[in-house]
Amino acid sequence: MTAVIPPPRTAPLLDVRELTRMEDGEELRALLWSAGPGWRMVSSAVLGGGIGERWWVLNAQVAHGYRRTDPGRHLSEVADAQNAHGSGVGLLTAADVGAYAHARDGGVEAVVTAGVTVRGWAASPAEGALAPAEPGTINIIAALPVALSDAALVNAVATATEAKVQALLEAGYDCSGTPTDAVCVAARTPQPGAEVHDFAGPRSVWGARLARAVHRAVHEAVPAP
Repeated sequence: MTAVIPPPRTAPLLDVRELTRMEDGEELRALLWSAGPGWRMVSSAVLGGGIGERWWVLNAQVAHGYRRTDPGRHLSEVADAQNAHGSGVGLLTAADVGAYAHARDGGVEAVVTAGVTVRGWAASPAEGALAPAEPGTINIIAALPVALSDAALVNAVATATEAKVQALLEAGYDCSGTPTDAVCVAARTPQPGAEVHDFAGPRSVWGARLARAVHRAVHEAVPAP
């Protein structure tokens, strides 16, 4: 009988590394994706937000009761300590980032960390205010192996958010997220003569793959209600 040799497993596109650090006597974790050159990212993150060339993404856990008023500088300090070169994206959460979920669909990958102690609906009669300093925040990082236009990158953020809400509802949560959720979507930098995709909605080819990857990762990351 001839042995069947499975095909070699390809390296993950979104290859995160788990880090630990000490702050104020407490051991905290972080996830670092050293993407390197060739990526454009769109993000709502406090560090490196907006659209632009980015080299890395850091998702850092902070202590409960976090009170620093310079989170961008704080994230830069954590990234510098890991020799993260170039511009990057930095996200914060009080949730345990070691309990992250990693999902794939058709070449798209998503990494999600989730804390849902503080949650609610986006459209609320209450006035906006700073979120309570309790475990919370759903942070979504996604990577696509293709180039997207600026409009498609923005569309991808909407698609990822829709998939997050769908997963929360299916998991039994009566909410659209937490007050401090953040998202980062990475796509390849356009190259001369290469295709740039103009759509990333949930019914486009790449948007559908993004939605399924994020949906699965959120499902796996959120604890049972």
